[in-house]
Amino acid sequence: MDVPTIVVKTPLGLENIVAARILETLPNVKVKPRPQGFMGLVLVYSETPVEDSRKIKAEVLEAEKVIPALKVVRANVDEIAEAAAEVAKDKISSNETFAVRTVRRGKHNFTSIDVNVKAGAKVKEVTGASVNLSFPDKIVAIEIIGEYALISILPGSEEYKKLRPNKRPVITYLRKTSLVQMPYLGPLDAAYNMGVRIGREAQTFEVKELVIAPIGLTPADRLATFIRGVYEGIESRFKIQRKTYGREVHKVPVYVQDLYQLVRDRFKEPIIVFEPEGEPIIKVKDKIKDIFENRKNKRINILVGSRVGIPSGIYRFATLILDIAPGVTISTDLAAASAITALITVLEGED
Repeated sequence: MDVPTIVVKTPLGLENIVAARILETLPNVKVKPRPQGFMGLVLVYSETPVEDSRKIKAEVLEAEKVIPALKVVRANVDEIAEAAAEVAKDKISSNETFAVRTVRRGKHNFTSIDVNVKAGAKVKEVTGASVNLSFPDKIVAIEIIGEYALISILPGSEEYKKLRPNKRPVITYLRKTSLVQMPYLGPLDAAYNMGVRIGREAQTFEVKELVIAPIGLTPADRLATFIRGVYEGIESRFKIQRKTYGREVHKVPVYVQDLYQLVRDRFKEPIIVFEPEGEPIIKVKDKIKDIFENRKNKRINILVGSRVGIPSGIYRFATLILDIAPGVTISTDLAAASAITALITVLEGED
């Protein structure tokens, strides 16, 4: 076999290990790690690519993607399009959807988009199938490596995506959530570091707002230091989100209000207190869902303590008092994230 017939994608730096593991599993094949210097790639030369791909998937944990070539042609747009149509003819039915995914490595007089467009048109012509770029039933995988183009048909389920049709985005719930956090007022360096962590947590979940809620007379220097850390944490996380998210990011606003006055001010709104005296969260999941799914509730307040917990007098005004982990005391730097994660788990759970 003088042309590669299987493309194996690996974590960077593990190419030689993967190549050796493939040879242990399939001693009769040839392998080429880092072909032409391309990192994260191992080419396999096999007479039975489909069968050998199954064995690689079953035996080699470090193989992140294993793509068997159903056809190998020269790296020419017209030849690739014709080969893709020929392969797809018997693999994709008219009532299925498909997408062409091209990865091009090396220098060519065309782009990956050129290949996607031409191959996609040919596949649509011969199969009558519809194009679905987000969640296709089948993927026409085209791997171009130097002078060769390997063409395969893969199930759409092999594309791992963060958000699929059966996964509901939680942002709707989070944008209704007001995180009310008692400030950490320990030593200045600890107060700052705690503020950074809590700010990052609030921004990570993009809650509606973060309210820092002290009680009574409060040391100004410690509160100011804590707030400075909060803003630093929000800003650092916000910058990362703007770079990586494919959507507009909500920057969490920060307010300060005495905890008792906040509860008085919002007594007509849902107030959820997180303290060990509360009910295990799973036991009141239906009530939680009712609160968050009620369109009349524009803002839902979740109260989280610090070194001291939420005062018990406030319990009388709470809609719910919840315990995240009975028998376990959650530290201040994890309390807000744990509370929000617990709520999300309940809200996304099956009825």
